[in-house]
Amino acid sequence: MKKQRSSKTVKRGRDPRDKPVIGWREWVGLPAFGTPPIKAKIDTGARTSALHAFRIKPFTKNDVPYVEFYIHPEQHRRKPEIRCEAPILEEREITSSTGHKERRYVIETAAEIGREVFTIELTLTNRDELGFRMLIGRQAVRGHFIVDPGRSYCAQLPTSRSEYDPSLS
Repeated sequence: MKKQRSSKTVKRGRDPRDKPVIGWREWVGLPAFGTPPIKAKIDTGARTSALHAFRIKPFTKNDVPYVEFYIHPEQHRRKPEIRCEAPILEEREITSSTGHKERRYVIETAAEIGREVFTIELTLTNRDELGFRMLIGRQAVRGHFIVDPGRSYCAQLPTSRSEYDPSLS
């Protein structure tokens, strides 16, 4: 005799049917930094998210450790160059997909994909030689999205109003 399955399900966070689908690459807004949307690779094989940053310098502001950094939000372009700063969450040793270990500053900031705005941890590193200025890891998307690796740009462009003004670049 076949055993009947229970129609009762255990709820663990949001129902997957309520989660938006995103593809392997999406536009990501970083409203706290006043940048235009950044083209990002969604990489569930990577634990942590990373942002292309350069001229990374730690400093102290009101007895709190901060980091100043600059970003090029547009892929394959050196302009605009946007100055950012954020409190340092921690320093962490990150192992890249090639096995290279690097000590990086970790910050926390709001990210926007489609209509979802949520907090993510970002490591700051030079991604100049890589195809994407930003990588969104599995910790950032967990609980927010379903990732379809066969699709791209499923989410609407971020709508957050930022302080970015391209005429200043």
